[in-house]
Amino acid sequence: MTILAAAAPEPGTDDVTGHYYYPPDDMRAARGEGVYLYDEDGRRYLDCSAGTFNLSLGYSHPEIVATIRERAGELVHVTSKFQTAPGNELVRRLVGIAPEGLNRVHLKSSSGSDANEAAIKMAQHHTGRTDVVSLFRGHLGQTISMIGASGAAFRRAPFSFASTGVVHVPDPYCGRCFYRQSRDSCGLLCVERINDFIDFASSGKVAAVIVEPISGNGGNIVAPDGYLARLRQLCDERDIVLIFDEIQTGFGRTGRMFAAEHFGVTPDVLTFGKGLGGSGLPIAGLLTRERMTGLAGHHINSTFGGNVLASAVAAKTIEIISRPGFLENVRETGAYIMERLRDLAGRVRCITDVRGVGLMIGIEVVDRAGRPSAELTGHLADVAQRRGLLMRTSLYGFGNVLKVRPALILQRAEAEEMCDRIEELFVIVDREQV
Repeated sequence: MTILAAAAPEPGTDDVTGHYYYPPDDMRAARGEGVYLYDEDGRRYLDCSAGTFNLSLGYSHPEIVATIRERAGELVHVTSKFQTAPGNELVRRLVGIAPEGLNRVHLKSSSGSDANEAAIKMAQHHTGRTDVVSLFRGHLGQTISMIGASGAAFRRAPFSFASTGVVHVPDPYCGRCFYRQSRDSCGLLCVERINDFIDFASSGKVAAVIVEPISGNGGNIVAPDGYLARLRQLCDERDIVLIFDEIQTGFGRTGRMFAAEHFGVTPDVLTFGKGLGGSGLPIAGLLTRERMTGLAGHHINSTFGGNVLASAVAAKTIEIISRPGFLENVRETGAYIMERLRDLAGRVRCITDVRGVGLMIGIEVVDRAGRPSAELTGHLADVAQRRGLLMRTSLYGFGNVLKVRPALILQRAEAEEMCDRIEELFVIVDREQV
């Protein structure tokens, strides 16, 4: 059999897009600074999504760049069997900011998917049970097992594997309540009915409940008051491990170091990643209670986990976020954006809700008939990019929420510019819907 080589690019060009597994966007990013990204033609884009919500300190933060330069000449990576000064410093800082009771740190993960899998393994080892309860719209990662545990059927549809041992339950989505209740009289059925799912839809051997305190990719759904506290109570009553996935909500995104602080609830395991890398270094891990220790490392260690360079950057990121006034600015700037967007919602027909905490905000989009519209949401994101505004949509383009999650360094003047441009975007697209 003859194997044909791929056609070479035309002389004088560097177009290799035909070799990508799937086609990339036409834009060629060249550099970034703060909340702005620049393409090869020098055009400036205001990034409302902080990359993939992982650039908590924006593009090329000078202190992060300096840390990279300093550490790269000494040690970039070493097997995680050994201690390093950056690794120890990061552990010290993590324990210092962790919710009370979470005093063990596992850094040998390389991604959020990896960290969530490790958390579930810890729960299974600790309880001797197997099943996992997760939410309909939960996004836990991209690996086969995490797709199985995540919500949304479209993510599992192309793959032939059984997600046995996973029980999916309705989200605490008051705006579109699964149980058709109102919050003032519902008695938190979205928690109470989990007992029925455990009793009748599981194997009876539930090890863990895993939730995002505020949904990331699932539509920026904020848990209502009392939900997480009641969920904590349910897990305690049934001796189930409670896991908070704070991959997207952690390290200042909500105006607190962790979203758990907003709700006054401490899980047994808290997973983290994304924003800990400051300006884009890949790092993830877990914070756990003492009683969750004991699982052998070979079950949960990843090759690049605890990377020395990433650990140094992560420690610097925590230092910066912990400085006086930093999180206060996140809260104040987020409140300003929420006020502007809620005012906008009263003036255009295609916004039915604006919700969020800190700089983790979602705009729910509907069509002219008031129905959730993924198509219109995608169109808004496309028009936004053409107008120099980078926005991401929920559920990988299958959802109807535009996500507003700029870098945490966003200042008031930049927030005003962003809101002005989002208003212009919605007014233009809303007119198209006449």
